[in-house]
Order: sequence, then structure tokens, then C-alpha cells
Amino acid sequence: MTQYLEAKSGHITPEMIIVAEQEFLEPELICAEIAAGRLVIPANKIHRAKKLQPIGIGIALRTKINANLGNSALTSDSQCEIAKVQYAVQYGADTVMDLSTGSEIDLLRQRIINEVTVPVGTVPLYQVCEQLDDILDMTPQNFLDAVEHQAKQGVDYMTIHAALLQKHLPLTNQRLAGIVSRGGSLTAKWMVAHKRENPFYEHFDTLCEIMKEYDVCWSIGDGLRPGCLYDASDAAQFGELEVMGQLAVRAWEIGCQVMIEGPGHVPLDQIEMNIKRQIDVCHGAPFYVLGPVVCDIAPGYDHITSAIGATLAAFHGAAMLCYVTPKEHLGLPNIEDVRQGVIAYKIAAHAADVARKRPHARERDDEMSRARFAFDWQEQFRLSLDPERAKEYYEQSRKNVAQNNNVCQNQNGENEKYCTMCGPKFCAMKTTQELRLLKQKK
Repeated sequence: MTQYLEAKSGHITPEMIIVAEQEFLEPELICAEIAAGRLVIPANKIHRAKKLQPIGIGIALRTKINANLGNSALTSDSQCEIAKVQYAVQYGADTVMDLSTGSEIDLLRQRIINEVTVPVGTVPLYQVCEQLDDILDMTPQNFLDAVEHQAKQGVDYMTIHAALLQKHLPLTNQRLAGIVSRGGSLTAKWMVAHKRENPFYEHFDTLCEIMKEYDVCWSIGDGLRPGCLYDASDAAQFGELEVMGQLAVRAWEIGCQVMIEGPGHVPLDQIEMNIKRQIDVCHGAPFYVLGPVVCDIAPGYDHITSAIGATLAAFHGAAMLCYVTPKEHLGLPNIEDVRQGVIAYKIAAHAADVARKRPHARERDDEMSRARFAFDWQEQFRLSLDPERAKEYYEQSRKNVAQNNNVCQNQNGENEKYCTMCGPKFCAMKTTQELRLLKQKK
């Protein structure tokens, strides 16, 4: 029984109880949201038997973030990718996707599944492509075998570009960037060369049966997501979206859990419309968005351009945000890029959760404000999304103050009852505290 089928029967599973506790909600609500298709718990039964700690992804819950990782035949190795996975989880990634395209894909994926406590996603087509000389050599059975193999390993959710159809391909001819999804472009190439319909669409029911057996969650991939602002919200993107909604219904009928992937590069003013359209067309299935990136002119800073879009997307109803690192469009991210991408998206998700008034979402912010006003530096570090970076910058400021003023600072900052940027004479919070004391004396 999948989480979806359990919920449809009204049975509250242990995983639903765990998610309810995490989200400060009632288990009955979690069960009802799963039954309605608006919430998923990606938890392959194989991974559940290992270290997996279940989480929920849905519009009723706090916003989750995913970190894409994985090796490349060009610039990375398996050991490095394991370190990046661990780093991503350390800094708050709710899920990770292994998008490896280099060697030892199987071994790397199994190590990730064995070691991490968060759900693991994949794009099975990458493994098929790596194993063949050319993607054109792929048979539908090759792909079905890869999906089943990864399900047996314990993969919790899989991105499969099953909604990209022959009729959509001519709609991409006027695009500036064409098809930017790796999986989408490979699928399109196979379809054109063989003059056949998308094999993942044609074998969708068989794929559902495999995923149902292990309770692998569908992440129906957006093979035609826009790769630049010019291509956003075009006929190709929305044509594929219509099919994604139809496939979501079919997957539910068979008993699978479903997420829907979304764009991409989208101007700020189109994000709300995109989110609302997806929710409507895909019957409320959780929306999992990449960014969106809101401008195309900031290579090296796309963790920022995309986090801006991600915040707005989450506010309007996106359930999970796929992080973007500073290296997006430029190269495979290193460990520091992973850190910056995860933190940027934790900020985006948290900002949206505060605005959506998720249970207890703002408590940490209020605690931070109290600690700031009290000049309790250690508490500020503890409450930070990135305590090490906050402490690093603070220590740099203290060191500069000590050097410039030829004074010795308290190592723990216990006597520094003023802002390290303004100093004691100009610190507004220190002045406010003095003002309050004056008022009390009067």
C-alpha cells in the first residue's frame, strides 16, 4: 500500500504521524491532504527500512527545498559528491536529487541512499543514457528496467518527462533557448529520430505499477520548461502542463503519489499566474519549481536571481523549491556553492512560510530580534540559518575594531553591548535602551 492508497482508505500511517508532528498539524489533516493529492510523503519502502526520516511536501505544509547534486564525467568524482550531499543536508536541504551523469552512477546513488536521512530523487533517463553509446539506442524496456532498478535501490521520487508529446515539439521552434531540460531534450531527440510518441507517455501505466510497488513518488518532469525569460509561459510550456495534469490523475487512479515539476526562467510578474495555473490544471498536486530565475543577466549570482522568484512562487503555493547555486549556467557547483545555494533557498522558503503564517514559522525570527536587542551574540549565532558564517563575519568585525582602536575585546563578546558596525556611540539599540532607562527614572 502506498501512502496515497492508505490515505484514500482513511488509514493514518506512522509516516503521516511523523509529518504531522513536524508540521504542528493533526494527523487527520495530513491524511486528508494526501488523499486529495495535495500532499506527498516520498518514502520508498526500501529507504524507509534504512535511515530515512519521512517528510511531507504539500501546500498545507512549510515549504521544502531540494538540492541537486551528482557527479559529472568532466569535473567531479564520487567522493566529492558524497561530501556535497552531506553538506547540503547539514545546511538544511529537505531532499536531495542525484543527477549524476558520470561514471559509477550506481555506486554513488547507493551510497547516498544508505547514508542520508532525507528523501532521494533521481532522473532515471540519465543512467540509461550513460549506459548506452547513444540515447537513440534506448528501448522502452531499457528505461523500465532502469526505473525498477533504482526503485529497488531505494530512490524515493523520480523525475520522468512523460508529458512531452510529439505535438509539442513544433511549439519550441520560435524559442530563443529551445529545450533546456536535459531529460526533455534527450526524450525529444529519441522521438524525432524514431518518429514515435514519447515512450514514457506510452508506457505510463507500467511505470506507475513499478513505482506503486515500492511507493516511489512521481515527479512528472517539465521537459519544456523555459530556459530564458523570452520563452516563459509559452504554448509549449503550457501544452505540456495540460498533459501533466492528465497524467497526475492517471497516476492517482493506479495508486501513486504525484508531484509536478515547474519552470524555470519566469519574469517576476508571471510567477503568480504560473503557480495558480499549475494548481488548477494539475488538480492541486504539489508543485516543485526550479527557481524560478527572474532575470537572465546575472551568471555567478543566480542563487540570488532565483531565490527572489522562489520566494514569490512559494508564497503563491509552490510546495518545494529546487535550489540554484551561484554556478548555475557556468559549471558544476563545489561545496561552497552548495552551501550558498541551500542557504539562499532556506531564506526563500522561510520568508514564504512566515508570510503564509505556517505554524510557529515566525518564532525563530522573534527570538533573533530579542537576542539582537540584548546583544546576545551567542544566541544570535545559534538561531542563524548559517551559524558558522554569522560568527565568522562577527569575529572579523571584532578583530577590525580591536586593531583600529588598539583595545582587547572579550573573546565571547559578553561585554560588547553595542552593534559591531555602529560602535557604542552610534548604536541605535544601545541608545534605545538608554532612552528607556531615562524614561523609567522620570
